[in-house]
Amino acid sequence: MELSPLKSLYAEGEAFATVYLEGRSPGEDAADQIRLRWKSLRERLASDGADQAALTVLDDALARDKAGEEQANGRVLVASDHGRLGLDAPWDASLGAGDDAGWGVLPQLGAYAREATHAARVLLIVAGHEETELRRLVVARDLTESPDGPEDGAAEGSHNTHAGEPAHRRIRRRAEDTTVQDGDALASAVSSALSRFTPDVVILAGEVQKRTSVREQLPGHLHDKVVETSRGGAPDAGAREALDEEVLRIATEHVEQRLQDNASRLREALGHQDAVQGDAQVLKAAETGALETLFLEEETTAKRESLLLKEASRTGAVLALVPHGTGLEDGSAGILRFHPEG
Repeated sequence: MELSPLKSLYAEGEAFATVYLEGRSPGEDAADQIRLRWKSLRERLASDGADQAALTVLDDALARDKAGEEQANGRVLVASDHGRLGLDAPWDASLGAGDDAGWGVLPQLGAYAREATHAARVLLIVAGHEETELRRLVVARDLTESPDGPEDGAAEGSHNTHAGEPAHRRIRRRAEDTTVQDGDALASAVSSALSRFTPDVVILAGEVQKRTSVREQLPGHLHDKVVETSRGGAPDAGAREALDEEVLRIATEHVEQRLQDNASRLREALGHQDAVQGDAQVLKAAETGALETLFLEEETTAKRESLLLKEASRTGAVLALVPHGTGLEDGSAGILRFHPEG
């Protein structure tokens, strides 16, 4: 995850309210549910000393109706005591993350940044008999496997999931499905999707003959990201469920491989003395502009994590995760652009 977009959030002398709303299936009473959930969080923030200016900004932001899909995706919001709404973004946590809110001198962005880094972005292309569907998806991590709970004090709630969480509860749509019926339209639809969404993996589903035809029409730079599956060609509910499970399997494998690759890259850099561990050394690197990549350990909150994210965003570092149990000192490490001492 590129951290530089978070830079504008931080301002000296401001305090911040951070609000996490988990994604839930939108119903007819969704607006009322949001209002009640926010009321509870607002009371907590007020009791923690949150400034009225920040609460008013959040009132306004949460009073605006969101489309059903946006409600299902979840949201993270950050407001300052100067009445500034610094962030209002989708939060890709799976159902069960819970709602949470916090007030402090720094935004509590650990859960948001980790989820954005951990989630897999999938362009799903389903080649059917008469038409082809494109879906932009985000597959969240499985919170049932997180013994330490949410990161950095954010998003810890009572809505706990159970083992065997259904696949559809971890798969978030980023837009309405696009359906096309000929080659020219497919090329245009793919181009449009890529202009707003950079997939980690492209899943091509359906019968072999249909998949082959579609694959030939994809841009060359996507070919290395394509994973094919025979599931999903039929329109019935069973086929859709099977495809959801396949999407989840492929995305999970991709994320696990990415975590292992990150750990290997960090080990190599440490071996060449091009990396540091521990919050003091990582902060020093970030403050001097020497930090290229900030590494945090999956499911382990780093010491001074919020401050690490602030300083890393200020100098344009990238966030990457390594597997739980890697044993990073203070829960953090960093690959260097150069050595801070010269």
